[in-house]
Amino acid sequence: MKNKPLAAIFLVVFIDLLGFSFILPLLPYFAETFGASPFVIGLLTASYAAAQFVGAPILGRLSDRFGRRPILLLSIAGTLAGFLLLGFANTLWLLFVSRILDGLTGGNITVAQAYISDVTDEKNRAKGLGMIGAAFGLGFIIGPAVGGLLSQTSYNLPAFVASGLAFINLLLVYFWLPESLTAERRAVLAGGPARPPFTLKAMLASLNRPYVGPLLHTRFFFGLAFSMFQTIFSLYALTRFNLKVQETAYILTYVGLLSVFTQGFFIGRITKRFSENILIFSCTAIMSLSLLAWAFAPSVLLLLIIMIPTSVSGGILNTVINSAATKAVTPAEIGGVLGLSASLESITRVIGPTLGGLMLERLGTGAPGLFGFAVLALLTWYIWRYILHSESVSSLMPQAQPVPQPVQIEE
Repeated sequence: MKNKPLAAIFLVVFIDLLGFSFILPLLPYFAETFGASPFVIGLLTASYAAAQFVGAPILGRLSDRFGRRPILLLSIAGTLAGFLLLGFANTLWLLFVSRILDGLTGGNITVAQAYISDVTDEKNRAKGLGMIGAAFGLGFIIGPAVGGLLSQTSYNLPAFVASGLAFINLLLVYFWLPESLTAERRAVLAGGPARPPFTLKAMLASLNRPYVGPLLHTRFFFGLAFSMFQTIFSLYALTRFNLKVQETAYILTYVGLLSVFTQGFFIGRITKRFSENILIFSCTAIMSLSLLAWAFAPSVLLLLIIMIPTSVSGGILNTVINSAATKAVTPAEIGGVLGLSASLESITRVIGPTLGGLMLERLGTGAPGLFGFAVLALLTWYIWRYILHSESVSSLMPQAQPVPQPVQIEE
């Protein structure tokens, strides 16, 4: 990764997710100190996603109009403020305020994905977006373990350390990250199709477009099952196996290793051998079976084995769905469609932890896995019918001419 913009955006995402993963495994334990029930803990996790549902498509579309760099700065500043509030929180309602603030401005991953789409061609798009996933995974390798160690002092300390990382990120973007929507690229886009209006109706119209709509539907239902697995996992580990916060953090570190391998190494190779449509179909089928196995995992050892296909298929799906979506819209719509994709995923992070927490509390620890299996089994049929044998409609649309000499990502 010798290209400066790619290296810079990789570091931005890595530092951001490092801070986020400091607090992720300990948030349920932090909330429990204020007497929160499993259902309220689910609502706390959902509050971040609910706010991101509103903020992500707006930030994505704003980045299409005003550039990626200023919106990244705005987003990271909101993250910094949210972590500071979390560090000073001494009541349950302040925990909610901190997560809502971070969620409203937490569209930096979406904008980073749009940045990658700006500086890569279609051939290298999935590999470039895989770098975002690899940075995400690296954050989860280091973050949960360090956060778990810091939490032994207090639950506030990881939040303060995370706010320091957000400040470093702010400086990194300001001083080192160049704008990807350069004057040259803006001129190219100006000569292409008219820029879509900045309205909710215009963004939601994407759900009814050929190929793009089914991709976004897939994003939602896959996200519903996968977000329930991710967000309820700490509570699941505590309830089913009585794991402590440090032990849960180490398991999430293991998941991070699998994610880095998948998105930093494997994704570039597998997308050269198989079409994105085939990967979306097959990985959804694999994920459904993995969640079924998760529902009946009898031991931590078997749980770790089950997480291999779960993490690999999830990592591939997260990358190729967005990659396919960016190729099915005009360049002037990339930030908007990625923001809408993130917004749909955010809805799942409202429904997933809330419903998952309720099912776990009322129906037992296997219920979230069985629910995820049922959703993804039906989604597999939907993908077979509406995506697997479809072609991207990007070739049928009026496209702006690409910016000369896109980035070539070296092995």
